Amino acid sequence: MSLTPIGDGALADDPMVYVHNVTKTYHSTPVIKDVSFQVAKGEVVSLIGPSGAGKSTLLRCINHLEVPDSGYILVDDALVGYRQSGDDFVEATDADAARARSTVGMVFQRFNLFQHLTATENIILAPREVLGMKKSDAVKQAHELLARVGLSHRVDNYPSQLSGGEQQRVAIARALAMNPKVMLFDEATSALDPELVGDVLAVIEGLANDGMTMIMVTHEMAFAREVSSRVLFLADGGIVEQGSAAQIFDAPEHERTRTFLSRVKRAA
Repeated sequence: MSLTPIGDGALADDPMVYVHNVTKTYHSTPVIKDVSFQVAKGEVVSLIGPSGAGKSTLLRCINHLEVPDSGYILVDDALVGYRQSGDDFVEATDADAARARSTVGMVFQRFNLFQHLTATENIILAPREVLGMKKSDAVKQAHELLARVGLSHRVDNYPSQLSGGEQQRVAIARALAMNPKVMLFDEATSALDPELVGDVLAVIEGLANDGMTMIMVTHEMAFAREVSSRVLFLADGGIVEQGSAAQIFDAPEHERTRTFLSRVKRAA
């Protein structure tokens, strides 16, 4: 892998997330092409754009579920998936990569809960296995997080006993249990029935109000406009345009952005 060494002054703004010239290719087809951007601590950034633009792949690279072909990513000044040795990048061990990944929470389109575990048991699994947390402490934290997402009455329920929206809120609580520095949301409401979307969005909005650094892939344009500090419009594997929510939604500069937003409005 060809990675550009980190030079002095690369982090002038001291961002929480720093994505530098990231490219990812599948079967000789570039999905992300030389993408760079920064996310400040406490900022909420929404990634919008058509299907196939590379939005989800970009999130997976930030969480090191996908390995970039070139470029690098830092979370809170720490390399994701690598360590620096002089001017070279060396791939991190599996253990180091797992510890680094624990600082980045991710919520997927599907809930991915273990069906044989209760809501509490799903949440305590990673803190106990990865962080070595005592069971009593992990359970206490799980119950506090379930209360935070409005599910204090569901602590002993299995996923099959929960609605889709409730399962997604358990998934959010599970990600928060690792005390992440950044939360990534990959179309967190796309698998939900319309009447269940609001409860999940309310939880995400609450996290934004609490100052959580977040990057969201979403087709919920009204929600993105309401909660985002900044919006990035992606198409064809690159960032076409970025700016404040008001600028992107009210006065987009690029025709590609305008065309996408007009089509989204017609489909709404």
